[in-house]
Amino acid sequence: MSFSFEAEIWLWDARRLDSWTFVSLPEDVSQEIRERTDGPRRGFGAVRVQVTIGATAWKTSVFPDSGSKCYVLPVKRAVRKAESLGVGEIAAVTLDLLDA
Repeated sequence: MSFSFEAEIWLWDARRLDSWTFVSLPEDVSQEIRERTDGPRRGFGAVRVQVTIGATAWKTSVFPDSGSKCYVLPVKRAVRKAESLGVGEIAAVTLDLLDA
């Protein structure tokens, strides 16, 4: 199952000094992931995914965010650098579920 969307890169307030950045998945994509991955999950409710932003692809996990009810995707510094993206900018994301 593949999803494509655009989302703003944001900085995690709890770890500002470590520069942890994420994008929030849209509500409809998050709901679809919940429905397709119903059952036991990895630590923290993580779901394994393959992600592409620009020309950069990698495997990681998305995590449920209890505040927004959406999944969040960590975006590594190496990806942001390779794609010339910073906090507050919009990333075009393609995400493929590996656990479905």
